[in-house]
Amino acid sequence: MVNLTNKPDEDIFFSPVENGQVPDPSNWAVADVVNYFRATGFEEQATAFQDQEIDGKSLLLMTRNDVLTGLSIKLGPALKIYEYHVKPLQTQHLKSNAS
Repeated sequence: MVNLTNKPDEDIFFSPVENGQVPDPSNWAVADVVNYFRATGFEEQATAFQDQEIDGKSLLLMTRNDVLTGLSIKLGPALKIYEYHVKPLQTQHLKSNAS
């Protein structure tokens, strides 16, 4: 659920889980990807997705190597981002499209 307002003093809210399920990022814009990683505790690393213009479709195509080396972020957070976020998002997307 993305709530983007035109009011600069309001926080942008992004729920990383929708109805108890991982959301499907296939239609996310770059800002949605950035907001997802901010909401999941990767505030500093989220800017790397912005800098590289990673939208939802690009996120679903990323390999482990892309996350570890292509985003220029520290190894520890990069491993967590891939294993706990990118990979599950990719898996959920494949499962939802297989049905």
